[in-house]
Amino acid sequence: MNSLRWAVADGWTVTLRSLDRWVREPGVLLLGLLFPVLMMLMFGYLLGGAMAVPGGDYFEFLMPGMFALAMLFGIESTTIAVATDAARGITDRFRSMPMAPSAVVVGRSVADMLNSALGLGVLMIGGQLVGWHSHGTAAETMLAVALLLLLRFAFLWMGIYIGLVIGKPEGAIALQILVWPFAFVSSTFAAPDTMPGWLGAAAEWNPMSATAVACRDLFGNPTWGEPSWATDHAMLIAVLWPLALIAVFVPLSVRRYQRLSR
Repeated sequence: MNSLRWAVADGWTVTLRSLDRWVREPGVLLLGLLFPVLMMLMFGYLLGGAMAVPGGDYFEFLMPGMFALAMLFGIESTTIAVATDAARGITDRFRSMPMAPSAVVVGRSVADMLNSALGLGVLMIGGQLVGWHSHGTAAETMLAVALLLLLRFAFLWMGIYIGLVIGKPEGAIALQILVWPFAFVSSTFAAPDTMPGWLGAAAEWNPMSATAVACRDLFGNPTWGEPSWATDHAMLIAVLWPLALIAVFVPLSVRRYQRLSR
């Protein structure tokens, strides 16, 4: 119990360090919160007129996909922050202190989850301003939010591990090149059956697609495309994908952190 309390206290101290940076650099926080809103407006108004969505409202289809997309975009900031701390020697200084070995990565994950929850709230408010609404019950809406944050938690640990492996912010920036194809090969903006066969299959099994489809069902928003096993079992896949990613990248991240500078 003493070890657990020690780990929790140290993890919260590292979390407060990240939160203090929000106060000292509010412009960075504000830009991160508004970027998904800008993406929503661009794709909603630029592409919406060309999309024939059941019900006729592209924003109703788009928003659950945008919520999932926002959970993915956070991986870049996580990776860059972890790599920057490693490059500046801050991570090594933490490791030299009498603190719990898991405190740094756990503290980073808690701070980023708070940031993601705030960003998701801002994006949902922005969606309501352009006509999107959740037509599900309060319980269904909360379950959809929980699925989105679960996806973010999984992507977050991927970002932590990649940042620890790369170790330099310059290398972490290259991650953006990989994020965009992964984001677009999904059901965020269009139905997978409108894509070439192999590409549509990849889009259907994208973790983002499963979460987006499950959230559309829970929010009562229109879906698009032909039904398939992946869409019929989107809720199950939206839970299994993140849990699998967490099971892989949490121990990898902790082990990688413990082996730094050895």
